[in-house]
Amino acid sequence: MIPYLAKRLLEMIPTLLGITILSFLIIHLAPGKPTDVLTEMNPKITPEARERLEKYYGLDKPVYTQYGLWLKRVVKFDFGESFSTDRRPVIAKIWDTKQPLVERRLFITFVINAFSMLLIFLIAIPIGVFSATHQGLFSDKVTTVTVFIGFATPAFWLALLLMMLFGIHLGWLPISGLKSMDYDTLSVFGKIWDRAEHLILPVFISSFGGLAGLSRFMRGSMLEVIRQDYITVARAKGLHERRVVYHHALRNALLPIITLLGLAVPGLIGGSVIFENIFSIPGMGQLFYMSVMTRDYPLVMGILTIGAFLTLLGNLLADIGYMLTDPRIRAR
Repeated sequence: MIPYLAKRLLEMIPTLLGITILSFLIIHLAPGKPTDVLTEMNPKITPEARERLEKYYGLDKPVYTQYGLWLKRVVKFDFGESFSTDRRPVIAKIWDTKQPLVERRLFITFVINAFSMLLIFLIAIPIGVFSATHQGLFSDKVTTVTVFIGFATPAFWLALLLMMLFGIHLGWLPISGLKSMDYDTLSVFGKIWDRAEHLILPVFISSFGGLAGLSRFMRGSMLEVIRQDYITVARAKGLHERRVVYHHALRNALLPIITLLGLAVPGLIGGSVIFENIFSIPGMGQLFYMSVMTRDYPLVMGILTIGAFLTLLGNLLADIGYMLTDPRIRAR
């Protein structure tokens, strides 16, 4: 196990390096420069002033030189300073130690995605198993149609509908932010409940698409497993159907589902950009959107690098889960 993990960790280094190279090239090939955001609304800015700004930010150097300087800082865990007017370090904007832990952008996005992943697995796996064990029945058809409708529903459109229904018409749930204006006056239980209310809609929207897709994968995997000969033998021995399904079939059906864990991480991180802006959540997704709009290259690269690392880490955890589930892979 340990040699395998060491090998995988070493393989992550060139992969992460390649991702940063492509990301750096893409953001520099995009139209516009950071200096345009600072100067386009000021008609008194001269071409000489623009050149001085580009030199100040290091944008006058070739792209490969800029990347080399950026990589030299990143090796020291320094993502540079933001191009915004406050000129704060990128790490300080992502992980602001002046804020409480529950209000730091990276922590907020991590918590929402963790709850979303947990919700996806808790709901999608039972739905997939139920649909596979009731194949062809009316309940299976209803589940299939419902899941496909959910899979085809745009997340942003559903988010707006739920905000109008539960937030405006019914007034049951808040529709923006992470806490109410009277948060400081609430009791400890009231603060916990207030946070939970603000997370219900974002977590549901974040997990909605993945829930529909994973339940279909689970159904297909379960159908393939319950047709195997060893399942027939288990039934012939007189074992209870529940034991056959949940003890013998489910464990093997989970193997391809575990591999989807790593693939789900980038989808959740990318989805954060959508729902965090819709619900005005001060997380990594909202920060990434603002950095792209202002062409804040260091901040964009910092967030992309962290997202790429989390994606590779998710793939590694999926492989570890695969090994723990399948003893044949551990034997290798």
